[in-house]
Amino acid sequence: MRMSFSPQAAAQKMSSYNTLLSRFDCVYLQLVWQVFSFSPFFNRMSSLQLGPYTLANALFVAPMAGVTDRPFRQLCKRLGAGYAVSEMVTSRKDLWESLKTSRRADHAGEPGPIAVQIAGTDAAMMAEAAVFNIQRGAQIIDINMGCPAKKVCNKWAGSALMQNEALAEEIAAAVVAACAPHGVPVTLKIRTGWCDAHKNAVTLARRFEAVGVQMLTIHGRTREQGYKGQAEYATVAAVKQAVRIPVVVNGDITSPQTAQAALQASGADALMVGRAAQGRPWIFREIAHYLATGQHLAPPLVEEVRGLLLEHLDDHYRLYGSATGVRSARKHIGWYVRDLPGGDALRRHTNTLDDCAAQTQAVNDYFLRLGQQMERLPQGRPATAPGANPLTLEKTLQAVFEGAA
Repeated sequence: MRMSFSPQAAAQKMSSYNTLLSRFDCVYLQLVWQVFSFSPFFNRMSSLQLGPYTLANALFVAPMAGVTDRPFRQLCKRLGAGYAVSEMVTSRKDLWESLKTSRRADHAGEPGPIAVQIAGTDAAMMAEAAVFNIQRGAQIIDINMGCPAKKVCNKWAGSALMQNEALAEEIAAAVVAACAPHGVPVTLKIRTGWCDAHKNAVTLARRFEAVGVQMLTIHGRTREQGYKGQAEYATVAAVKQAVRIPVVVNGDITSPQTAQAALQASGADALMVGRAAQGRPWIFREIAHYLATGQHLAPPLVEEVRGLLLEHLDDHYRLYGSATGVRSARKHIGWYVRDLPGGDALRRHTNTLDDCAAQTQAVNDYFLRLGQQMERLPQGRPATAPGANPLTLEKTLQAVFEGAA
């Protein structure tokens, strides 16, 4: 028999459910980290200090354009991530007051420290962008020199800056100088290099450390690779040996086992998860449990995932409004139900809906039916999202750098 759905009743039930779920999450993660304190990785991963801030743990959420908005960051933090960086914000002053930029810089209710990533090619503009975001609540500023997208690199931003070491250093120094009076630490994300013949991450890392950057994240691919091929961690290990500041490894961390392998191969102080967290924000507690115990955590209950997704959608609609929110939520729904029975049909159906209540009801009904078939999500679901849709990513980045719709 098909259950009726009332948004008001669902909201009341979700409030009680989420209170219980939040308490469970907190107790569970406290236990995991107590056990983690005896694991081989604890000494270098448990107490990262970034300026005045002691990070909750060393499992980080990667900044992803069009993905890591406030609702997503908050959910990942609640499910085990110790640190999350916002979507990148352009250094172009004429776009700072746009609705899209204001949403990216929305940190209301988000637990600190608040980290904002900025992108651009002019040192003075980047310094000004850093101060602007500090005034809006940023407690850590991250510089993007790792994005491989053509929309970014064609403007000589992102990983394109690795081709111009002098400019890259000038930008880093300017941002550090602008942040220093506010007591705000600066971090920076790069790749191993521009191409296989030009892997200069070690050289740049030394220069960035010298001007005051306090943490470096290295994605284990070159810009030329994009997201193709496999990440390598030998360059990350070389960077770790070359500098004294914390180093974060990123790239192809899609499961607890690959997380452990990346840490062992790189010697990094922390790890950063990107696409594998799309539709699977609980991957952080799975990694924490595995690193602490060597055992795999059971897949989440279908009922828990139903609650998490409904909560995620509600927060998403509140941030974006109904007209934009119902459309931008579609990708998240698709990621959550990827490879689940009937998931593709749900994705196609929700892509036709232009009403938040109808979209929420479709998701609710789907998971209620799924819960009658299985108690937990299937073991061994693919742990990573497929490669980003180039058209979707380029459109998102166009909005960041040009203010396009």
